[in-house]
Amino acid sequence: MSEISRAAIPAIHSHVFLSEGHGKSERKTWAVIWLCSAMMVAEIVGGWLFGSIALIADGLHMSTHAGALLLAALAYTYARRYADDPRFTFGTGKLGDLAGFTSAIILAMIALLIGYEAISRLFEPVPIRFAEAIPVAVLGLAVNVASVWLLSAGDHHDHGHGHRHGHHHGHDGEDEAHRIATNDGEVVLEVFEDGVPPRFRLSAESAALPAASATIETVRPSGSRQLFALKDRGDYLESIEEIPEPHAFTANIRIGERTYPVQFEEHEHAHGSAARDHNMRAAVIHVLADAAVSVLVIVGLLLARAFGWLWMDPLAGIVGACVIASWSFGLIRDTGAILLDMNPDRRMADNLRRSIENEGDHVADLHLWRLGPGHLGAIVSVETTTQRKEQFYRAKVARFRSLSHLTIEVRHVDPSVSRAA
Repeated sequence: MSEISRAAIPAIHSHVFLSEGHGKSERKTWAVIWLCSAMMVAEIVGGWLFGSIALIADGLHMSTHAGALLLAALAYTYARRYADDPRFTFGTGKLGDLAGFTSAIILAMIALLIGYEAISRLFEPVPIRFAEAIPVAVLGLAVNVASVWLLSAGDHHDHGHGHRHGHHHGHDGEDEAHRIATNDGEVVLEVFEDGVPPRFRLSAESAALPAASATIETVRPSGSRQLFALKDRGDYLESIEEIPEPHAFTANIRIGERTYPVQFEEHEHAHGSAARDHNMRAAVIHVLADAAVSVLVIVGLLLARAFGWLWMDPLAGIVGACVIASWSFGLIRDTGAILLDMNPDRRMADNLRRSIENEGDHVADLHLWRLGPGHLGAIVSVETTTQRKEQFYRAKVARFRSLSHLTIEVRHVDPSVSRAA
């Protein structure tokens, strides 16, 4: 026999699952579109006035470039305007992934066209007007470099990274130090795990602490307690026992007859593809691909003019097509997986399961999917022989800050039936 328990009153929460820098990304994309559009008009008008077919051709090419970026900008705008629309059950956070997937398809088609044209020219070389072609390629490269700079301006860190511990700040394995004022002076408590299992370290600023006079007891949100004895390591006291995951608890430090509580919190964010803004990634790949092709074209043209190697120009095109195809494949793979609701972060799924099962309960079913950049949804079905309720398990997984939409089902299983099974 089992009983399914859910919260009596459903929680009301937001379904806006856009990236933290959504508005900024939208503005940057529109800025690049205006730059490309202005360059497109200048090249087409200049080519018509000066009779340069190369300038006109590059201007038309710039129009396809602006069109691809327009797709990303419109996705940002639409997602923002309809973020609160109740018709979208899980918000509009995936719209950027849909736009990224579409852009990746366009990139793949461009790679095929460039490859086809380059191979054709290997067998049927055409005359090259170096005096016009080289300046146009340099101009195109300059525009692409400016576009990359605009799209990445202000982003000096990777939003796809994750922290194992929300309180981790050190570069040598030391977690954030907690300073406690005691009757005998200030002491410092930290969790240390530099290539070793995590243990408490307690040290005094003024004088050494006798190990016999100090203990640490952790109290977790579930109410479970664990007592840690300390061993003298010279400059500090270290716990003999390892600290089990997660590192979210109240540590009661007992020194002599006094107890000092210290709160430890642990946050875990989405990792890798689960946290990336694939719409911005697609826009950046578009301009990077164009820049890479411009560099290859410039090198090919210079070698062709210097040594008469006309085959260098189509060879540069083939290499460029391969580079673009590789980037588009990676983008199709990542965005396609999100659109199909594949598990976006297997490490988080494993940690989520361990956090719930570390006190004897069983996760019967677990679904994890992406709602938007850095926002994940999860459905968890827990079987327990205790009388624990949904709120108990919500407290256990509170450290997973990227779980923006969480549904927990608790099945109370009869212990005798469980043992018989």
